[in-house]
Amino acid sequence: MHSGILLLAYLTLQRSIELGIARRNTAALLVKGAYEEGAGHYPAIVALHATWLATLWILGWNLDLVAAPLIAFVLLQAARLWVLRTLGARWTTRIVIVPGESPVTTGPYRFLRHPNYLVVALELPCASLALGLSWHAAIFGAANLAMLAWRIRSEDAAFARSTTLG
Repeated sequence: MHSGILLLAYLTLQRSIELGIARRNTAALLVKGAYEEGAGHYPAIVALHATWLATLWILGWNLDLVAAPLIAFVLLQAARLWVLRTLGARWTTRIVIVPGESPVTTGPYRFLRHPNYLVVALELPCASLALGLSWHAAIFGAANLAMLAWRIRSEDAAFARSTTLG
C-alpha cells in the first residue's frame, strides 16, 4: 500500500469529524441567540475544500509521502488542535456571532488575530506537497489565500458590526 492513501484517509476522516463538530457547535450557538454572518461565501469555501480533497484522492492515492512537507503538516496539526481547544464550543466553519461576546483573545489568539486561517493556509499546500504535487499546492494554495482574504474581511466586518451594536 502506498503511504499517500494513509494521509488522504486521515484528511478525509479529520474533515468529516470536524464538519460534524462544526454543525453541532453552530446549532448550539444559534439556539443561544447567535446569528450567522457572511453566509454567501460559505458554499465557495466548501466547494474549494471539497475539490482540493477530491483531486488529492484522484492524483495522490497511489503516491508515497515526501518527508519534509509531511513533517510540516504534522506540526500544523498540533496548531490546529490548539486553535480548536481554545475556541471550544465557539469553533465552527461558519461566521457565527454571539451577541455580547468579544472575539477570543486567549491561546494562539494572543499572538495572531486569525491563527486558524494561518493553519489552513499552510495545511492545504503542505498536504499537496507531502504527496509530491507541487503544482496542486500552488493552485489550491493561491485559491485558498484568495478565499481566506474574502473570509477574513467578512469576519472582521461582522465582529466590528456586532461590537458597535452591542
